[in-house]
Amino acid sequence: MKFVYILQSTINNERYYTGLTNNPEKRLVEHNRGDSIHTNKYRPWKLVNVISFDDTQKAFDFERYLKSGSGRAFIKKHF
Repeated sequence: MKFVYILQSTINNERYYTGLTNNPEKRLVEHNRGDSIHTNKYRPWKLVNVISFDDTQKAFDFERYLKSGSGRAFIKKHF
C-alpha cells in the first residue's frame, strides 16, 4: 500500500508539501524532526490529507500531479 500525503505548515498556512510514503504518520514525525531539507524551514507540519493506493504507479502519478502547477492550485482550492 502506498500513500500520497499532503502536509500544511502550522506557522504558515499557505505552505503545503506533498509526498509519497508507506507510512504517513512516521513520515510526518520525520518532517517535524527536520529530517527533510525541503520542509525543515516551515515546521511544524500537520497532515491535512492522506490518499491510499493499491497501485504504486498510480500513487506516483498522483503525487506528481499534485506537485504540478494545476495540482498545487487544486490543493489550495480544496484544502
